[in-house]
Amino acid sequence: MREVHRVIAAPPDLGTDVIGVPAGEDLELDLRLESVSEGVLVSGTARGRAEGECMRCLSAIDQVVEVELLDLYLFPGRAVAGEDDDVRFLEDDLIDLEPALRDAVVLALPFRPVCREDCPGLCQQCGAALADDPSHHHEDADPRWAALRELAVDPAAGPLDPEHDTKEN
Repeated sequence: MREVHRVIAAPPDLGTDVIGVPAGEDLELDLRLESVSEGVLVSGTARGRAEGECMRCLSAIDQVVEVELLDLYLFPGRAVAGEDDDVRFLEDDLIDLEPALRDAVVLALPFRPVCREDCPGLCQQCGAALADDPSHHHEDADPRWAALRELAVDPAAGPLDPEHDTKEN
């Protein structure tokens, strides 16, 4: 068994279109390499910094990503029952961690990243950031809605009182 602590440069395209670890960014690896009868078992963690954009307001996101790694690298020539594309092999006594690292990091990144859980996003009419101005609104200029505006109840007045309802039954 061997413990390994390394800081490596992130490979290119380690992420999605909206969030990812920038190429060349430091990735901290804490790994344990164990010799087993089939090959080498690699376990440990990888930590780095991901950058992206909020899907609601398009502001910059900077977050720490930490993933667990667990992968078996088989000795060359070892056959595995039900072998598929996910099997990894040692190549000239070397381990290529990039595919396993890529799989773990991309799956750990949020599918729809947001700057904060309650991010209100952008105004649909003008694109203003609603977090900067919570009272932001636009007057509805469509005359077809004018009759409904006259029926609008003042929110401060509360619900209508059925005893004072002028509507006949």
